[in-house]
Amino acid sequence: MTARPSLFERAAEIYDFDSGLRVDPVQADLPPPQPRLEPVEPAPTTIARKPEPAPGPRRLVSRRTAEVDLVALEKGGYLLPDASSSALAEETRIIKRRLLKAIDDRAERDPRARVALIASGQPGEGKTFLALNLALSIAGEHERAVLLIDGDTSQPEIANRIGIDSEAGLVDALADRDVDPESLVIDTDIDGLSILPAGRRERNVPELLASARTEEVLERLLAADPQRIILIDSPPALAASTASVLAGHAGHTLVVVRADSTSEADLKETVGLLGGPARLSLVLNSASLSIGGRRFGQYEESR
Repeated sequence: MTARPSLFERAAEIYDFDSGLRVDPVQADLPPPQPRLEPVEPAPTTIARKPEPAPGPRRLVSRRTAEVDLVALEKGGYLLPDASSSALAEETRIIKRRLLKAIDDRAERDPRARVALIASGQPGEGKTFLALNLALSIAGEHERAVLLIDGDTSQPEIANRIGIDSEAGLVDALADRDVDPESLVIDTDIDGLSILPAGRRERNVPELLASARTEEVLERLLAADPQRIILIDSPPALAASTASVLAGHAGHTLVVVRADSTSEADLKETVGLLGGPARLSLVLNSASLSIGGRRFGQYEESR
């Protein structure tokens, strides 16, 4: 037998006693109930730090400088700055004008147009002689600058011919991705002329030149100066495979042909190796016959 509910329990089933406890604060003229405050944990102790300094301007690359041995240049038969006009100077100007025009016609569409490879089929045909004289001639242009790269890594000669010490250079920039190639450029005391030596000896130079790093190095050297023309002294195409690799990175290729020395077979093979995507031009060297009766250098001297 179950116990009978109490009077309060039976009343609770009929009436809502809780309703009497819910009072409208406005009608009761009482302040509204305050929100319950949750306990707040104390903030962790922190050590005040000095604000980070604002980033400053980008640090300029500190490049090396060197003085060109003008006596060595003169003994080698090279063009000298501010020298009087000569047949060699005028012939070099013709080559320069055609090269600069070809560069200007394409440079806006293809920055690689500012890179020219100076090559030959065999050693001793005059490629380094042309490369250095062409660089000296371009350096004399207003609003132009020229960077001469010694790409003949097996037998580098550029630094020695102008009388400067050859230290780190192209190969070092290719082998170490952390090296800024611009930091290896040597500024000379000839205004507008800078040099990038061949650099250290490595056995895998052909593979380094064929890598994407070479393209990156050239892009950074071009971006460093929008007025810069890059000339690369190439190894002989028929003696080193790196010549054809370098031609793939250049927008122009000048092949030096030595009169009465370069054979037709060598020339055809050289053109086949270096043709590629670059524009290719032939430069005749050591010609004893003056085509068209030209006598450059005598006009100014006769005045």
